[in-house]
Amino acid sequence: MPQSDFEKLRVYPLAEMLADFIWEVVIKWDRLAQETVGRQLINSADSIGANIAEGSGRGSFADNRSFARIARGSLLEVKHWLRRAYNRKLLSEAEVARLSEVIDELTPKLSAYIKSIGKQQGGKVQPSPHRNKENNPDDN
Repeated sequence: MPQSDFEKLRVYPLAEMLADFIWEVVIKWDRLAQETVGRQLINSADSIGANIAEGSGRGSFADNRSFARIARGSLLEVKHWLRRAYNRKLLSEAEVARLSEVIDELTPKLSAYIKSIGKQQGGKVQPSPHRNKENNPDDN
């Protein structure tokens, strides 16, 4: 299967790595922890990559940027749920270290990606490659 545009982004594999590791961690928890903190943590982690993917396919820079911002919000939600999990003694020190490493790399890259959407070198905005404003009444 050929790679989609979002799969070529540097932030996307980091989002996948974070979501997959969170799954590996949560799957070992007891049922109460899985059904409360775990479910929220998995959903918010999966949402990061899902919103990056959806935004890249929406057809306009404004939509892409909006979905990337939602992805950043989901990343902050992951941080919240990880704090809850840590305070409830659900995470080992090794898991915290690995999660922190991925989050510390993903956070600035996701912010840089958001800033880069629709820009080219020199800071000029590029026209959307997917839509022609004259032919698309939804852009008005």
